[in-house]
Amino acid sequence: MKIYTKSGDDGTTGLLFGGRVSKTDPRCVAYGEADFATSAMGFARALATEPRVQEMILQLQREMFTLSGELATGIENYEKYTSTFEGITSANVDQLEVWIDELGSEVELPPNFIIPGASPTSGALDLARSALRGAERRVVALDQAGQLPNPEILRYVNRLADLLFMMARYVDRDLPMEIVTGTRVKAD
Repeated sequence: MKIYTKSGDDGTTGLLFGGRVSKTDPRCVAYGEADFATSAMGFARALATEPRVQEMILQLQREMFTLSGELATGIENYEKYTSTFEGITSANVDQLEVWIDELGSEVELPPNFIIPGASPTSGALDLARSALRGAERRVVALDQAGQLPNPEILRYVNRLADLLFMMARYVDRDLPMEIVTGTRVKAD
């Protein structure tokens, strides 16, 4: 089976339900950033040792595929998308909040910034969170341009970044945290 079509050799790509746009189109950039975050989550899942964390990440990756499908659909074809697939809903956002609260009840957060990388898994989760924040900025741009028909996507990526932060703290709950205290070094 060939995985290449050569149709993108001119710098364009096809959207779901039709239409071609430049690969630099804001919609493509948004779902590309979402794909990057989804892959980073896969790296975190591969490093995770706790089944609970692995299962959560896998579900989140599946939801990110849903989100990416919505982003890869032009606004003029969004009705076709929703008649074929279920998109991101408020129930997805609610589930993220439940998980944030559950994990948060098992972790004590310091009042300062935390330096990522206490463990490979938390480092990968923080990388995924940072990648997701990039996707979030692109989703905000789509929304501001009137090109985001589902407002739950924006809520979802914002909440998911919070969950990834909390998951990183959860997997490191028994390790000492390195925190940034805000102390500045004086210049000579």
